[in-house]
Amino acid sequence: MRSIAFRNKLIVKIFIAVTIGLLGSFGVMIGISLFISYLFTVKYLAEESVVQYGYVWLLFMYSAGILTFIAIFLFLVRKKLIYLKHISQSINYIANGKLGLTIRLEGKDELTQLVENINYMSKEIENKFEHERRLESAKNELITNVSHDLRTPLTSIIGYVDLLRHGQYDTISQHQEYLETIYSKSQRLKSLIDELFEYTRLSSPDVELNLSEVDLTGIMEQIIGEYTPIFEKEQLLVEKKITDENVPVVLDVEKMVRVYENLFTNAIKYSLKPSKLYINLETKENKAILKVSNRTENPSVGDVNKLFERFFRGDKSRRDNGGTGLGLAISKRIVELHDGTIRAEYKDGWMNLIVEYPLIKQKLMGESCP
Repeated sequence: MRSIAFRNKLIVKIFIAVTIGLLGSFGVMIGISLFISYLFTVKYLAEESVVQYGYVWLLFMYSAGILTFIAIFLFLVRKKLIYLKHISQSINYIANGKLGLTIRLEGKDELTQLVENINYMSKEIENKFEHERRLESAKNELITNVSHDLRTPLTSIIGYVDLLRHGQYDTISQHQEYLETIYSKSQRLKSLIDELFEYTRLSSPDVELNLSEVDLTGIMEQIIGEYTPIFEKEQLLVEKKITDENVPVVLDVEKMVRVYENLFTNAIKYSLKPSKLYINLETKENKAILKVSNRTENPSVGDVNKLFERFFRGDKSRRDNGGTGLGLAISKRIVELHDGTIRAEYKDGWMNLIVEYPLIKQKLMGESCP
């Protein structure tokens, strides 16, 4: 919160109001005394009446002084009293569920500082409640999607096991076919459970990264080299454009390799074949930018960045490829943990997946800033 100058402090204003009130009350009392003396001087009042009614005159004088003090004091602090009432009403609204309500700021004293703190608290509570609501909604959605995705392969496994259990097959080859189906469905189930566990772990606020300083150029050359035989087998011709200079970044290598593998696997699954696959790595404005481009069908979804949402598989080609719908969501979470961004762009039959994160220089500059 901002510092408040001494002249603006509430205690100073109250002291000034009390002082002015006292001076005003003394002035009234002196005026009444002078007025009584004047009446006595002009013989309007006899000496006996002054002595006889002396206590009455004193009571009147002090009463007038006290009332004058109260009137002046209330007049000088009336705005603060009205403001206090407004603050009290607003706090009552917040306490009754009107979260996010802010109180107007007036002046530059302790009341203003109090209101700033209340406004900050109100916004923070609203944000926390909204975050809790989103978490609850996400949890319910996650449970619904997981139940559906787990049920599908599990139902197939139970069905084929039941056929085998009752001997409902005609030939050895059919028996083997059932076993192969059970195995593939089991692998699908295991893949979904593993990715679900990974996504849940990465979504935890307590997730820790094993960060180290690495040259991204070397990592990308190594991973592309490992995947080149797979690309060739899938009839994808890789054209890479990797910068020759060092690209110093701070990464959790194991987790970021998972991101690159997800991008390459995604390209293998959904590329038109045969076709080309472009992989570019460059530096620009203190950022490392990786771009993976593959030829694909026009996606049915309007916003291709929905591909990074949990369990989103979009068009029929993605649903038929047996993806879990968590791979790109996991990739997005990992990149965000590295203070980076990941996005998708589709243009003229090309799907571009772009990953950006800061170079080491930018990280160090950010850490040195006060």
